[in-house]
Amino acid sequence: MKKADIIEMFTRLRELNPHPKTELEYTTPFELLAAVALSAQATDVGVNKATRKLFPVANTPQKILKLGLEKLKSYISTIGLYNNKAKNLIAMSQILVDQYGGDVPESREALESLPGVGRKTANVVLNTAFGQPTIAVDTHIFRVANRTGLAPGPDVRKVEDKLEKVIPKEFLQDAHHWLILHGRYVCKARKPECPTCAIVDLCAYKQKTKA
Repeated sequence: MKKADIIEMFTRLRELNPHPKTELEYTTPFELLAAVALSAQATDVGVNKATRKLFPVANTPQKILKLGLEKLKSYISTIGLYNNKAKNLIAMSQILVDQYGGDVPESREALESLPGVGRKTANVVLNTAFGQPTIAVDTHIFRVANRTGLAPGPDVRKVEDKLEKVIPKEFLQDAHHWLILHGRYVCKARKPECPTCAIVDLCAYKQKTKA
């Protein structure tokens, strides 16, 4: 995709949604970190249903530890892989208490050292909680980047690196949210909504759907 088309693409996405936000519900960096960690191979809707019950009871590392593993499992049992996620959340909380005074660290290295936190989760927290211009490439963003020709690549890391290079600085902070929402609601996996897509004329996808 040409530079002028990329600028036009994000200009249109910004006009449609000037202040994009994650669909995960949270009020603190720790709540966001926990929610993102729980969202792996699960939907934001499913995670929100669980955290609406969990967070009023335990929304800090200290409270998660006090809750304990078995009670934590009961709150998140509707989420896929909840047994492993509960163990990671307990272990993560212990490290945050022991090493960071219960606060969520603002560095990628520190975040990625936590149990259950990979590069994608770290990027979401850095971007959404701490305002850093990172891009967390999930399946939606990977699909949109390749389909449109914005930043084609064979794996998520190469797509992430390319996105950071081709997206103009003025759009970088919110690009993650625009792309994930576009992939989730318009550029869908099975049947993209090309007839109603705001950037259809800029997109390189050859198998565009018709009304």
